[in-house]
Amino acid sequence: MAKGTKYISKVPDEQGFIEWSAEENSIWQELFARQLACIKDKACDEYHDGLAKLNLPTDRIPQLDDVSQVLKATTGWQCYPVPALIGFGEFFRLLSEKKFPVATFIRSREEMDYLQEPDIFHEIFGHCPLLTNPSFANYTEAFGKMGLNASKEQRVFLARLYWFTIEFGLLDTPKGLRIYGGGVLSSPGETDYAMNSTEVERQPFNVLDVLRTPYRIDIMQPIYYMLTKVSDLDEIRKFEVEDIMELVAKAQMLGLHEAKFPSKQAS
Repeated sequence: MAKGTKYISKVPDEQGFIEWSAEENSIWQELFARQLACIKDKACDEYHDGLAKLNLPTDRIPQLDDVSQVLKATTGWQCYPVPALIGFGEFFRLLSEKKFPVATFIRSREEMDYLQEPDIFHEIFGHCPLLTNPSFANYTEAFGKMGLNASKEQRVFLARLYWFTIEFGLLDTPKGLRIYGGGVLSSPGETDYAMNSTEVERQPFNVLDVLRTPYRIDIMQPIYYMLTKVSDLDEIRKFEVEDIMELVAKAQMLGLHEAKFPSKQAS
């Protein structure tokens, strides 16, 4: 949901089919092979289970309907094609309807390692495997419902909840540190940094702390919050919308934690 993008999403035809070029399919193939090797012993078991269920093609970009068929059969979700960037209101509405927004473009070869905008590789490879998991899927739907009637100011705080779970969440498991956030799972640099860097903080998950933690989208994350297993998301989901908004109000009153990074202007 960053502002401004050079990418233009492709529009599916009447059958929902998207025509991808040989170069675009080649980029998917390279991204898939590289990241699959990167997360082999780092992604959580729930992610690997979901990836096996999706059975994504390795040599071409999958059609959204093919991914949706598996999601519908497991958790009732589906992929929904969107432009490269959508507003908060549309984002929350789609999630509340169990439609996962997928920008239908793939990054250029010049931005293989990092891009600010979420492309189809990030959305499909990073997020969709866990959308086959009921706890993850139900939490994502509940998050959408939380944001539907929230004010613009409240949505800024709720965005941090999404950021530190669905995008950049880690698990502290009996097998060791594991990844479930799609922003980490789809990035080789972030995968290595989140798992191995001695410079970052890894804190037990606390909703109020998460709501008060600032972040930037254009740097490696200086702090990650850890659950113990994906099903811990059920406990967060059990908060009533009113309870979450009470915590948002408390976070607004207490103010943000001190940022662990320089301001963008100073960087």
